[in-house]
Amino acid sequence: MSQTVTMTVNGRAASVTVDDPEMPLLYALRNDLGLTGPHFGCGLGQCGACTVHLDGAATRSCQLPVGAAEGRQVTTLEGLGTPERPHPLQAAFIAEQAVQCGYCANGMIMQGAALLAATPKPSAEQVKEALVANICRCGTQPRVVRAVLRAAANA
Repeated sequence: MSQTVTMTVNGRAASVTVDDPEMPLLYALRNDLGLTGPHFGCGLGQCGACTVHLDGAATRSCQLPVGAAEGRQVTTLEGLGTPERPHPLQAAFIAEQAVQCGYCANGMIMQGAALLAATPKPSAEQVKEALVANICRCGTQPRVVRAVLRAAANA
């Protein structure tokens, strides 16, 4: 039996009709709402490519059932900023050239933005600790750390 899940996504009301409320939120975001910022990586919540903010907290959307987002605030990479007015962390990622293949960028930015919201002036060690569960196979972690610190300094 189909179920409609209503939530706020990137500041706008959104509804998706699903056959299974246990379906991952990631699938609803990408397939039903056309938001391709969050990526499917490992599907196990271990790589961070699917990270979104759920009520402001960084959350792995591949592990969160879409039904659990009912009535909640979801922010994806697309909701942080626009090309014309990027989020300070998005701008810092560009300035530091912190993206190589780009697959991990969504998770790094979303996790970094959650850190900056909670800790506006983190140390390099705090940034590394916050991002430790986000996997990047290209080796851009030093540039990612610099980007988060740059965004903090410019805020």
